[in-house]
Amino acid sequence: MLARILFIAAGGGIGALARYGLSGLVHRVIEASYPLGTFVVNVAGCFLFGFVWTIFEDRLLLSGDMRTAILVGFMGSFTTFSTFIFESNQLMRESQFLLTGLNIAGQVIIGFVALYAGMLLARML
Repeated sequence: MLARILFIAAGGGIGALARYGLSGLVHRVIEASYPLGTFVVNVAGCFLFGFVWTIFEDRLLLSGDMRTAILVGFMGSFTTFSTFIFESNQLMRESQFLLTGLNIAGQVIIGFVALYAGMLLARML
């Protein structure tokens, strides 16, 4: 259990640095008022999550700790958006269309509400 936690922490640290580096690189190369760095990270994260998941499932036999380190640690720190998209895709593949819509709309709408609620609370303090 301790090894798994350490693998997740190591993967998370590397994922955070990769996110910071890629997003910063995009912002340095392309100046835009649109948050292009975050956009690129999220799309790259979705691609990588799909690629890594398929490699793990179809071709490589890695330990559960290594899978967790990469998918939860690295990918979770690189972008949680990729996990959100992957889980929505899983619901869609299971023909759970109502749950797919609720997951997507719910997280986006409730996420905005939570953001504003947090901002409001912070301003009240």
